[in-house]
Amino acid sequence: MGFIAYLKTQFILHLLISFVFVVSGLIINFIQLCTLVLWPVNKQLYRRVNCRLSYSLWSQLVMLLEWWSGTKCTLFTDQATVDKFGKEHAIIILNHNFEIDFLCGWTMCERFGVLGSSKVLAKQELLKVPLIGWTWYFLEIVFCKRKWEEDRDKVISGLKNLADYPECMWILLYCEGTRFTEKKHQISMQVAESKGLPKLKHHLLPRTKGFTTTLQCLKGTVAAVYDVTLNFKDKKNPSLLGILHGKKYGADICVRTMRFPVEDIPEDEKESANWLHKLYQEKDALQDHYQKEGTFPGPQIKPPRRPWTLLNFLFWATVLLSPLINFAIGVAVSGSPLLIIGFILFIGIACFAVRRLIGVTEIEKGSSYGNQEVKKKN
Repeated sequence: MGFIAYLKTQFILHLLISFVFVVSGLIINFIQLCTLVLWPVNKQLYRRVNCRLSYSLWSQLVMLLEWWSGTKCTLFTDQATVDKFGKEHAIIILNHNFEIDFLCGWTMCERFGVLGSSKVLAKQELLKVPLIGWTWYFLEIVFCKRKWEEDRDKVISGLKNLADYPECMWILLYCEGTRFTEKKHQISMQVAESKGLPKLKHHLLPRTKGFTTTLQCLKGTVAAVYDVTLNFKDKKNPSLLGILHGKKYGADICVRTMRFPVEDIPEDEKESANWLHKLYQEKDALQDHYQKEGTFPGPQIKPPRRPWTLLNFLFWATVLLSPLINFAIGVAVSGSPLLIIGFILFIGIACFAVRRLIGVTEIEKGSSYGNQEVKKKN
């Protein structure tokens, strides 16, 4: 192990990186709170400001993937498809197999200039999570309980509010609803069998309501749907903790060259749902190809990482770590037991908070959607 690789495994550096992320996030959230006064005066200015504030936070995680761990992201697509990225509102359909699939999705957004304006349909519980939920609230992210009877009006209203969004917007949809595990897959395929739907080998049964509702509410705003499938070289199963420890992965991202214009997708809800099921059968075949060949078909493109994520992190690190280090030195020099105990408590609380934030990304902490479906069926 080289010296740099050894340094990346050290807890003190993880703590300093986490400190910068958490404290800068709280500062950004406070500034976002202040921007609420802009909403009644100039809604579009409010949105543009919050896109950039959100970028300043989320790009720190992208920096960990691209610059800290050195993970390589390879796109399997053609140049004509890439040329349209970042130039139109789009729905991006992604598989949900890995703990850091969201981070690879954000990396793709960052390289094409839409990270700050990317959207998701998020579960209601995340609204209560500091930094993550709070930032998404100011970005007008649509939160839902995953109970359609309760969510319907809120989801439709939230999506329609995005129709006049001023920044190029990507809506990242994880239609499976929860991350893939063998147990969830078994349950999901039981549901597929009960509904007479084809079984999938590498995906869970997609939930169609979010997709069909997004299409209906943003008709005339969203121009196209892109099908994106992620996998990792050498059958690796990376985690956010692995990234924090500097582990390097190879992410292969297949963007099918068949761009789907929204006007070509059926408007009828049932037909649109069938279209999505067919898409997932094709995604499944694509994953099958990857499992057998170790690569996706088609040309490879490696979009260069941009320096802005690293520069943004260095800015926050310079602003926040200097006073922290000076304070720590002052505590040590003072010799005051009370100050030292207080500082140790502060470090302990910071460690706990960071571990809880990382826990949000872990697969075993995912939703129990599949189990609920079986309960309904029974």
